[in-house]
Amino acid sequence: MRRIALISCTKSKQTYPCQAKKMYRTSNLFTRAVSYIEKQEYDNWFILSAKHGLLNKETIIDPYDITLLSMDAKQRKVWSYNVFFQLRTLSDCEFDFYAGSKYREYLIPLLKTEGFICRIPVQGLPIGKQLRFYKQALSNDD
Repeated sequence: MRRIALISCTKSKQTYPCQAKKMYRTSNLFTRAVSYIEKQEYDNWFILSAKHGLLNKETIIDPYDITLLSMDAKQRKVWSYNVFFQLRTLSDCEFDFYAGSKYREYLIPLLKTEGFICRIPVQGLPIGKQLRFYKQALSNDD
């Protein structure tokens, strides 16, 4: 079973076209989460983008100003279905979500109905505690 990490995009972005994994590096939370994910035994990781859906970290994208937080429930459901269909193409996978509730609320139930295992390693932790979690975990690896 392949382990895949899914991390959400951020409002804060670079101001120029670049690889997706660099686009969101202006966010401390994104940067620490990626550093943590890359030290775990994941087979791969992807970005959950409000604009692009499931986004390969190597894909070059332009800056954009779309967020799931500004979408209503119907728009988030459509987004979730689109991402679900993208994720379904990955067979024999389980997913760990490093993403807020708006990214997970409709997507995880869809995945679970297809038998995918979904976990939320930092569930219930506000942003400040997530930052501390990542900092501590990364300092323990040194």
